[in-house]
Amino acid sequence: MRTRDLGPFTVSSIGYGCMSLSHAYGTPPDRETAIACLNLALEVGHTFLDTAALYGFGHNEILVGEVLSHRRGEFTLASKCGIIRNDEGKREINGRPDKIKQTCEESLARLKTDFIDLYYLHRWDKRVPIEESVGALSDLVAEGKVRTIGLSEVSAATLRKAHAVHPITAVQSEYSPWTRNPEIAVLDACRELDVAFVAFSPVGRGFLAGGVRDMADLPPTDIRQGMPRFQGENFAANLKLLAAFEALAKEARLTPAQLAIAWTLHQGDDVIPIPGTQRLDHLEENSAADVDLEDEFLDRIDAIFEGGAVHGARYNENTQKEIDTEAARDY
Repeated sequence: MRTRDLGPFTVSSIGYGCMSLSHAYGTPPDRETAIACLNLALEVGHTFLDTAALYGFGHNEILVGEVLSHRRGEFTLASKCGIIRNDEGKREINGRPDKIKQTCEESLARLKTDFIDLYYLHRWDKRVPIEESVGALSDLVAEGKVRTIGLSEVSAATLRKAHAVHPITAVQSEYSPWTRNPEIAVLDACRELDVAFVAFSPVGRGFLAGGVRDMADLPPTDIRQGMPRFQGENFAANLKLLAAFEALAKEARLTPAQLAIAWTLHQGDDVIPIPGTQRLDHLEENSAADVDLEDEFLDRIDAIFEGGAVHGARYNENTQKEIDTEAARDY
């Protein structure tokens, strides 16, 4: 696998998002499968792994720590703070400096490491000035517990405010052929400030891989059940886009997932996709997606999704209020 720069780190061009091993997409895989996925991720060349305190409320960090701590020198490790389980046992966005520092200590223990290479603020807590949250992260850098700082799902304006307090190494947001919000403003801001862009869900939460054709097949606990793009008439309309995308993938002699990841890689050398999967065959498939595409072919992919062709927003109204990302829906 080729490499890309992530601040001071050189990482595989495609990272591995560990979330689905513990969180979000229905029942997680059994422990044996999760262990196999983490080890295979390193074997096939992923040297950038992404987790978070939120994923399984600590379970994912524990898993990564138990399975890979003895291989810590083989990969760049990213984790996230800013979303916790509160005293009532509920998910809460909390960016207070004291809570950020507490979460970091807990994450270090779960991950069985002395430092986290890239530590993101998972969500900006709009009750707390971004400067205060980033100030706490800066303290963790000074203490040697965190090497670099990142932000997730933020706007260009928030990025600039944060970067003025401490250099931001990466911004992480959703980006794929059918999710183009970063192109509104934050991707340009990243390039202005020399900040890498980490693209989560480059395969459209499995949709662009052809992995979701009937929502009745997904369990009620799957987060896609609450996303407008996967509901009713929106979903039916988007399936027509998928058919056209799959035809292009066949022409390119790639799987649809590989084509989606390759498209994301072609958006700039500063873009690093982090697809996640619970399946060993999909993990190997994704790792082989760093291929060259002709500009004309990229244009044909864009033509499928442009001009409001994608039906439905990324998130429901309540979740949309929690994030700071620019939300115009040209795509």
